[in-house]
Amino acid sequence: MKHAPTVAGILLGLLFIMSSVVVLFHLIPPDKIPKPATPEAAMFMGALGPTGYMTMVKVFELLGGILVAIPRTRNFGLLVLGPIIVNILAFHAFITKGEGLFSPLIIVIVVLALYLLWAGRKNFAALRN
Repeated sequence: MKHAPTVAGILLGLLFIMSSVVVLFHLIPPDKIPKPATPEAAMFMGALGPTGYMTMVKVFELLGGILVAIPRTRNFGLLVLGPIIVNILAFHAFITKGEGLFSPLIIVIVVLALYLLWAGRKNFAALRN
């Protein structure tokens, strides 16, 4: 159990690093990118894509993923990734009407993040004062 937070941090970090690198470096051809499942999701992504907002989110995913993978900076990485994870959950809950909300990947991300928050709870306790 001593190494479990390290393994969880590396896994969560790699998930976010891989998802951001694919988008930032255009590793998937545009014709292979899956289309949004609902018209609302298509409108949402159509509004965010051209503005550069998703690029900024992906940069923060990359930064947060790197920070979470390093044990010394894990808690700061969780602070960076926390709002991104909440927005992923909100997107699936409200825009796609729950479709994909309980996909294995999202469940893994949420469980790993909650475990790391629990494992580092003593460090976060100092923030309440």
